[in-house]
Amino acid sequence: ELTGDESLSRRPMARVVDPLLQMGAAASWPPLRVGGKTPLRGIEHAMTTASAQVKSAVLLAGLFAEGRTAVIEPVKTRDHSELMLGAMGADIHVDGLRVEIGPAAELRPIDITVPGDFSSAAYWLVAGGLVAGSYVRLRSVGVNPTRMAFAGALLASGIRIVRIDERTEADEPVADLEVRPSGDLRPFRITGGMAAEMIDELPVLAVAATQAAGTSVIEGAGELRVKESDRLAAIAEGLSAMGADISPQEDGWIINGPRQLEGARVRSWGDHRVAMAMAVAGLIADGKTEIEDAECVEISYPKFFDDLEYLC
Repeated sequence: ELTGDESLSRRPMARVVDPLLQMGAAASWPPLRVGGKTPLRGIEHAMTTASAQVKSAVLLAGLFAEGRTAVIEPVKTRDHSELMLGAMGADIHVDGLRVEIGPAAELRPIDITVPGDFSSAAYWLVAGGLVAGSYVRLRSVGVNPTRMAFAGALLASGIRIVRIDERTEADEPVADLEVRPSGDLRPFRITGGMAAEMIDELPVLAVAATQAAGTSVIEGAGELRVKESDRLAAIAEGLSAMGADISPQEDGWIINGPRQLEGARVRSWGDHRVAMAMAVAGLIADGKTEIEDAECVEISYPKFFDDLEYLC
């Protein structure tokens, strides 16, 4: 039985359990129970919701299945698992939205230097792009093409981001990123597949949108409602408290800007990405911003506030 914290225990796990059951595994939810039944059999699984985590879970199960296992995605999601498995010698093939893997008797060990997480770098890209006079260089960041839609959105809005010292680690592209602010920001329009490609970065993109001249529309992000918190509601509440003109929608936000944000006491809802997005908003707000339960950032970025203090 696998038990997470309160927020993880609320996540929809049927999307993992169902394909495992099709493969012959002993699995049930809730609570999440897995294991004790082999051999597995390969399946072709067409996903209805874009999720790199579900895709990876099915592919990893496929390593131990009889026959081949295929996952078909509705839109392309991050492919770190595919690259790593390929580097370790797995029989894996990618054809557009279809990923197929065969059973593996063994995988070969490799030595790698793990690059910086792009989702964590996203907060500094926005901070560096919004705070006047900034210059930030982020060293050794993973710049996998399936993760770069967010950077593309920032570039299109006018924030200046430059890649330096590009190289490869275990088939993963890595680079240093330099970011500087520009003049007036242009508004964002993020839809469907674009939202899936930057789902973890959307909370801090909403912060950037409060400073863009015009109406920004972010939609196709309904998945944010079933993360560690309802991130659509949490971000709308926090930014509204700081003076932003933000309207939550069923699957996104409509944000009018630019607005001068004001310091306020805001809730993180125990969600690390909400807390970090609110911290970036606090950088550009007048007055003091207090974030309740801010220690939740330790889930993914224990040194976040140390790095924030260093940059300030």
